[in-house]
Amino acid sequence: MGKDNMTMKLYCFGESGHSYKAALALNMGGADWTPIKVDFFNGETRSAAYRAEVNEMGEAPVLVDGDIKLTQSGVIMDYLSEKTGRFGGNTPEERREILRWILWDNHKLSSLAGMTRFLMNFLPPEKQPKETIAFLQGRLAASYQILDAHLSDRTWIATDVVTNADLTCCGYLYYPEPFGFDRAAWPNIDAWLTRLSEQPGWKHPYDLMPGNPSERT
Repeated sequence: MGKDNMTMKLYCFGESGHSYKAALALNMGGADWTPIKVDFFNGETRSAAYRAEVNEMGEAPVLVDGDIKLTQSGVIMDYLSEKTGRFGGNTPEERREILRWILWDNHKLSSLAGMTRFLMNFLPPEKQPKETIAFLQGRLAASYQILDAHLSDRTWIATDVVTNADLTCCGYLYYPEPFGFDRAAWPNIDAWLTRLSEQPGWKHPYDLMPGNPSERT
């Protein structure tokens, strides 16, 4: 059986915005896939077995497609675009513009949002580093400002249709836990998130992947 006939597996967990990007690309792209829950909060990604057998970097998401195994959400989305013809741009110029936003997001938006959300919601209050959180929120505000301004006169981030640029930048912005992002304060981002959530195959992260904070309370 060739890998095109096999169900792809995504190692992921509901709280992971980086996993959400890959899950969205799979679901909105109409792929045949199944989620494999990573027990992040009990240390699975830090285990020797996970690093030896799943991902040496000790992270999620991980995509397994037959004998192909890929890590890093941007790489996974690029592979899925090759496979499905969706979300990857139609010209070299479009592909570079999409890549520009993937790199920006991973450096300036999702990485900071994921860290801030973790510190504010998944650590006990007495262990939350208030100064660090305030610093990260300041950096994030600068990133929201860039994205909101970019979306002031366009429907989607990179081209005139949904692409991986949209799927990467939204990674943490639908989550309900507070991390200093107020949709109402950024009207262009707010409208874009609404548009994206109306696309076929879109689902909220806690509906798309196994695991959510309520299971640990």
